[in-house]
Amino acid sequence: MARLQEQYKNDAAPALMTKFGYKSVMQIPKIEKVVINVAAGDAKDNAKVIDAIVSDLSQITGQKPVVCKARKSVANFKLREGMNIGAKVTLRGERMYEFIDRLFNVALPRVRDFRGINPNSFDGRGNYSMGLKEQLIFPEISYDKIDKIRGMDICFVTTAKTDEEARELLSLLGAPFAK
Repeated sequence: MARLQEQYKNDAAPALMTKFGYKSVMQIPKIEKVVINVAAGDAKDNAKVIDAIVSDLSQITGQKPVVCKARKSVANFKLREGMNIGAKVTLRGERMYEFIDRLFNVALPRVRDFRGINPNSFDGRGNYSMGLKEQLIFPEISYDKIDKIRGMDICFVTTAKTDEEARELLSLLGAPFAK
């Protein structure tokens, strides 16, 4: 079992239960899934871009990404319905906890001038979203093998009802929120 998963069971869950006064252990918020999304507008011109994104995401997450297609045609963007425009990965279970652990403890400290992640990026229902400017902060990605620096969106979906509960859950799991 992942180290972060053990930490959640032994430390975070009891702390959340006492802080928010839950009556049942089923009320304690937990992370359901983590979704990592990479969108590439230049993929409509060059099909190899999607292959590069898929290989980067699979190295980072250890899971094969799903290629996302355009839902609508937009003439101004020279985009047709059904074109490949990005890739996403949904992580659950042990892989999710492993990814969160690597993100908080290895990747984010490698960001230049890192002062913490934005504590206000909650959606009002207990989910947290953040963006990264480059994939190079992950140690799995080699600087020599990438064709272009790309960012990604990471969304943490929790069972928390409020932002305060979700913020406490993520900080107990080691999220480096800015003060």
